[in-house]
Amino acid sequence: MADDRNEPVQDEEFPTGLPEELRGLPEGVPRHNPDDQIESAVIRRLVGNWQRRATVKRDEPNLDELFELDRPDYPERILPFRDHPTFQALDPEKKTQLLSWAWIAYNRHTIMAEQKVANPAFALVMEGEYPELQDEALNISLAQAMVDEQYHTLMHLNASAVTRRKRGWAMPDHELPISHTAREHLRLRESASERWEASLTTLAFATVSEISINAYLDLLADDPDIQPINSSTAKLHNRDEYCHASISAVLAEVVHDRLDEKKQRFFRDMLFEGLEAFVATDYTTWHRIMDLVGVEGGHEMLQDCQAEQSRSRLVRDYTGLHTLIERMGVQDLVEFDWSKSHVAR
Repeated sequence: MADDRNEPVQDEEFPTGLPEELRGLPEGVPRHNPDDQIESAVIRRLVGNWQRRATVKRDEPNLDELFELDRPDYPERILPFRDHPTFQALDPEKKTQLLSWAWIAYNRHTIMAEQKVANPAFALVMEGEYPELQDEALNISLAQAMVDEQYHTLMHLNASAVTRRKRGWAMPDHELPISHTAREHLRLRESASERWEASLTTLAFATVSEISINAYLDLLADDPDIQPINSSTAKLHNRDEYCHASISAVLAEVVHDRLDEKKQRFFRDMLFEGLEAFVATDYTTWHRIMDLVGVEGGHEMLQDCQAEQSRSRLVRDYTGLHTLIERMGVQDLVEFDWSKSHVAR
């Protein structure tokens, strides 16, 4: 009798199996091998591209030894108020504190994207929210991505911790509000009247986060002037996210294709809600930082910046979502002013 245990499971909605991007394990990794011991099988299932790529697999340096006190923790060039007279008139220590708080907030917002949006969306898929996506290889890829996200959280927590130690300032995370993206995601989920609306909201926000976070991390990853630990943290995180972006884009395509017209329209709407939330400058956090640092005239400075439309967005590279919309074949069905953004062609 033929042994068909390694054959892919057929889905009635996908008679030829899932798209190629979601099928198959890395070469040499068996789907089932009952002759191996359990421990060996578990380890072997985790080898392949992830073994060579994942930041979690790399040795960690001593961050305290690499910290350079004379370097700023965050790029002054991307502050929404960098040219404002109030900021320009600040004494050097106040500026240093602002930039350190900006780095703490950057880490916190990155962690929120992982913990509040990305991993919950991956968990939804693994728990069977979308039956058409039930595939062993996909679940393994998502589990690996979730491990990556947990490690990214640890990386950014460590980066904030060494900043506190070396600067000698407390700067506790809990003094900052929840990130703008996480707030908007929660607001939209809570306003959902149906379970499918809440689930698609999370999937849409995660899709935007995972395909756009490279542009966010790039703000620091390639900066030669800031604290090297900080730019390296963003750079290492970025490597994993290029892989996650591909997974998330395919998930979005497959789910969208299987939805009815009403749900497709809702999903597309949530993609753009997610984009608007992700790329916005988080002025709520900045107002809190002004209080924490004690910047006289800081709130008025931020109000001036908010009034300028050109300063309303931190990230302006929407290439990821633009490409996804084209791949989904719905570019003629969406109303969005791409001219406000940078889209690589």
